[in-house]
Amino acid sequence: MNFDPGNFILSYVVFVFSLTLHEVGHAWTSEKFGDPTSRYLGRISLNPLVHMDPVGTVLLPLIGALTALPVIGWAKPVPVNPLLWRDKTIANIAVSAAGPIANVIIAIGSLSILKILLYQELITFNLNGGLTEILIPTNPSPIYAAICKLLLFALIINIALAIFNLIPIPPLDGSHILSSVLSIASPSLMEMYESLRPYGFMLLILFVIVNDSLHILSSLLFPVLFLALKFLAL
Repeated sequence: MNFDPGNFILSYVVFVFSLTLHEVGHAWTSEKFGDPTSRYLGRISLNPLVHMDPVGTVLLPLIGALTALPVIGWAKPVPVNPLLWRDKTIANIAVSAAGPIANVIIAIGSLSILKILLYQELITFNLNGGLTEILIPTNPSPIYAAICKLLLFALIINIALAIFNLIPIPPLDGSHILSSVLSIASPSLMEMYESLRPYGFMLLILFVIVNDSLHILSSLLFPVLFLALKFLAL
C-alpha cells in the first residue's frame, strides 16, 4: 500500500477539525436545552486538544493510515446530564443529531467553495484520477494545491462522519435518535432496543468486521459523494 505523507497530514487535520466541531455541536446543543455540564468542563471549545482521545483520535487513525486496516476514530464523548434537559425526548434527538449536522454543514460549506472555484476555473476535474485526485488546481502553487485538497478531504470526511454516526448502533448518535423515536412510537420496542446498549461496543466491532466484507459504508457513502460531484459538474 502506498502511504502519502502529504495526504495523510491534510486529511488528519481535516479529521481532527471535523471531530472537534462534531463534539462542539453536541455540547452547544445540550447547553441550549438547559444542561451546562459541557460549558463547565470546557468542552464548548474549538481547541482540538480538549476533544482529542489518545486512542480514537491519535493511535487508530495512524494505524489505519499505515496499514490495510480501516481508518476509524473518535473524539472524547461530550459529557451531558439528561436530567437537566427541557423536553427530554426532543433534547435527546437534537443533541444526538447536532454532531452529524455539524459535519453536514462542513461538507456543504466545502462543496460550496469548491463549486465557486470550479466556476472561476481555478480548479478542474481530473477524470483519470482517484477520488482524492479528482479535482486539480489550475494554479501550480503548492499552497493553493493543499487548500484545494483540504476542501476535498473536508467534503469526503464529513459526509463519511455524518453517515457513520447516524448508524443506529450504540453508542453512535443514531442509536440515541432511534431510541427517542421508539420511546414515542413503541415504548416496549425502545426497552428491547436499549437492552442492547451494554453490548454496543461489541456490536460496533462486529459491524466493522462485516463492513469489511460487505462494504456497507461504501454503499451509503458513494451515492452521496456521487451526487456531490454531480453538483460540482453542473
